[in-house]
Amino acid sequence: MEEQYRYITVEQKGSDGIYVITICKPPENRLNVACCQELIRAYHNIQRALGSDSEGAVILRGDNAKFFCTGLDLDERERNIFASSDGFYPLLATVLDFPFPTIALITGHVFGGACLLTLAHDYRVMNANRGFWQMPPVNAGLHHDGMGTLVRSKLAPKVARKVLLEAHKFTGKTALEDGIVDAVAHPDEMFYVALEMAERWKSKAKMGVYGLLRNELWGQALLAYRQNSYVHHKETAREPKVKL
Repeated sequence: MEEQYRYITVEQKGSDGIYVITICKPPENRLNVACCQELIRAYHNIQRALGSDSEGAVILRGDNAKFFCTGLDLDERERNIFASSDGFYPLLATVLDFPFPTIALITGHVFGGACLLTLAHDYRVMNANRGFWQMPPVNAGLHHDGMGTLVRSKLAPKVARKVLLEAHKFTGKTALEDGIVDAVAHPDEMFYVALEMAERWKSKAKMGVYGLLRNELWGQALLAYRQNSYVHHKETAREPKVKL
């Protein structure tokens, strides 16, 4: 599976079906259409390489311990009102539909839409030493249809309220306490924690129903993002009143 990417790298860990995708888009790994489309292509390429009814898992991580991803490129959004329709929404739909276990390795700060990207994955591991997890659309005046669907489906009601209506800023410790992440680990250990998760759950895809069963749990969120993907006949998001 040799392909050139500009904003990400993809590597296989040995021959055991585990792939690692690393976002490396300076300065803060912000998501634009091109980066989102590269990520979509990477997930599709990995799925083809693994084949059907086989073991496998994917880890998505940031390239440094300061930033995982600080959300969407809002400057691009000003130039292209369909940027999220062509990049971000299809990316979330792709991850939610991926038929193998997925782990988001939250190496550092994660804000805004990138929080939704982590929630789209099945498991989350967060840096124990640094990095905040925060969705601030209520502070910025930002909204898109389906924004709350994924939050509501993955988190307890009171936690979902803290996330969307209060823009609470979570540390690794508080994110673990509230069930946003599944584990926290020190920077020199967190990749191995994510790798251990991938090893533990990769066999669950072998019977070919992993994606079907996930859809039973999170299918409403998948449908919401599919409905907004590649839509150009209307605006699918409310532009922010301020940039954070």
